[in-house]
Amino acid sequence: MQTHLSEQVDEIEWVLGLYPEARDYLDTYEAHGLLGERGLYGHAIHLEPRERDRLAETGAALVHCPTSNTFIGSGLFDMDGLMRAGQQVALATDTGGGSSFSMLRTMAAAYEIGQLRGRALHAAELLWLATCGSARALHLGDKIGNIAPGMEADLVVLDPGATPVLAQRTARADNIWETLFALIILGDDRAVSDVWIVGERAA
Repeated sequence: MQTHLSEQVDEIEWVLGLYPEARDYLDTYEAHGLLGERGLYGHAIHLEPRERDRLAETGAALVHCPTSNTFIGSGLFDMDGLMRAGQQVALATDTGGGSSFSMLRTMAAAYEIGQLRGRALHAAELLWLATCGSARALHLGDKIGNIAPGMEADLVVLDPGATPVLAQRTARADNIWETLFALIILGDDRAVSDVWIVGERAA
């Protein structure tokens, strides 16, 4: 079950106006049996303490959609605080309010929000959120999200020299993480050199 949760202050007021008996926004789902480990709650920027506790307790996943949050001006997702509290977090685009379908752009936007929140995410964390973290949130971590024997091989091959500015930056990288960070921040669809779906090369 996938839905929105506390993306904007006005949205929260509207929902509580519809359900005045609810303790908070999350309670409108919980009261109808829609809170659990299979729940995916998009945005979750303006959470009350009770909501944070219940989401972590039930194992529900929060889905960070950074390009939507910045485009609409919703607020800054508390990635660091939520993950430290044991909350499961995934990273995704938002077809309704986001400004890009690119996961490279989405990772870059998550980095920028982290900077504004006071704790920038490492390139390894960004990659994990976009792959393993999101697969686990979907309860598909045994099939996708990682490169290992027996996993479904959906792969995107990125070219660190795809554009002149990317090539210039990655040529100065001292390690794989600096190369990956440059791809995240400077890369776009031109960096995608190959795509494999379930082990088959896409035409």
